[in-house]
Amino acid sequence: MSSVAAASCEAPGAGPARAEQKPLKPCCACPETKKARDVCIIEKGEENCGHLIEAHKECMRALGFKI
Repeated sequence: MSSVAAASCEAPGAGPARAEQKPLKPCCACPETKKARDVCIIEKGEENCGHLIEAHKECMRALGFKI
């Protein structure tokens, strides 16, 4: 994912010095696994991408999302 696309998920002024941080949105979590999953589903169909779907779910769970 490009840094421009990744940066679009962050609030303006977000950074280490920011005292109050907004919670991570599901749409912006795990961009690497999300992109791989989506490309696979588009090209091969959902039934052929179970391993990537599960990898994305695992990543989301690791960040605290209830999937």
